Amino acid sequence: MAITEFSAALNQVATERGIPVDSVLESIKLALASAYRRDRKEFGEDVNLEEVEVMLDPDTGEARIMKGNEDVTPAGFGRIAAQTAKQVILQKIKETEKDVVLDEYKSKVGSIVTGTVFRIENNTVILDLGKAHGILPPQEQVESETYRLNQKLKVLIKDIRDTARGTEIIVSRADADFIKELFRMEVPEIASGVVRIDAIAREAGSRTKMAVSSTDDKIDPVGSCVGQKGVRVQSIISELYGEKIDIIPYSSNVEKFVAASLSPARVTEVVLDQEEKKATVSVPEDQQSLAIGKEGQNARLANKLTKWKIDIKGVAGSVFSAVGDEEDTSVKEDKNAVRGVWDEAIRRAEEEIRKEKEVSKEAAGEESAEGASDSEDVPEENPASEEDTNE
Repeated sequence: MAITEFSAALNQVATERGIPVDSVLESIKLALASAYRRDRKEFGEDVNLEEVEVMLDPDTGEARIMKGNEDVTPAGFGRIAAQTAKQVILQKIKETEKDVVLDEYKSKVGSIVTGTVFRIENNTVILDLGKAHGILPPQEQVESETYRLNQKLKVLIKDIRDTARGTEIIVSRADADFIKELFRMEVPEIASGVVRIDAIAREAGSRTKMAVSSTDDKIDPVGSCVGQKGVRVQSIISELYGEKIDIIPYSSNVEKFVAASLSPARVTEVVLDQEEKKATVSVPEDQQSLAIGKEGQNARLANKLTKWKIDIKGVAGSVFSAVGDEEDTSVKEDKNAVRGVWDEAIRRAEEEIRKEKEVSKEAAGEESAEGASDSEDVPEENPASEEDTNE
């Protein structure tokens, strides 16, 4: 009987592909019940599937249709049932395989896999991950990166979502956890748990700050991440196409942690306001622009890393504030803050030069510093007039 041969082959396929046999048998029963209903409908009989029970021998594949205690299997039903069952079962195999694959990738959420760019449509990159396709949506892409067909990429499996198009595996290269997992793969001390990543802040494609600590006093956490001659961190930077990475030691002492977070700038003092969770940081004048960073990036990342609002105060008294909500800090405001710092520095330099001129003129016998200042403001119509006066 055809159904018997098909059942044997199906069991073999189910075993090879890791599909539960019970799931396949249930699919066969459903297919046979549907086939019986269609067959009876051709004879004008409306069958309620709830009243029908399919008896299926898992060894031989022999099937019977029971209604109550009565065997109502039609003559010649085997051929129709086999054809219908085959179509439904093959579909069930595909669905079950898909479920098995999704279960496998669910266990990989938060880890890194390597995929090949399979297709690009509407700014969404679809990657071939081997057994399934991964979706790299625009918000999970790095703006500075360009993707092309057949390009191999490491991506973080971020989530598995049910959408209108079905179940999708969402992957990311912009998530901060992508950096964590790259270091976990590259640094054995992190993989073993000796070195921990306590905090991380990232602006994808530009810069990342990461705070690390060690459970073993003999292990330098920063040195472990950097590697000998920087080989470990350089390998990760290469994967990120040149994104800068600042690795700093984590400290439970907030003052030390805030000071370290502004690296590479040198901090002279940190004053904490526990109620507002605000840190006022003092830096030398020549370090203030370094502490703020280009367009305020260094201070912004330090804020995200420490979860403290940071005010950067220079010797001249100018203050730059890194607020908690990145969206509230526009690029224009950051540029104005940096420009204000430089304007203040230039003003102070001009003031020093003016004072030096006044002292110099007093030593040369000028009447007063005020008179000397006035004379500087008046354009010199005759270049020789000052020489005549000295004579």
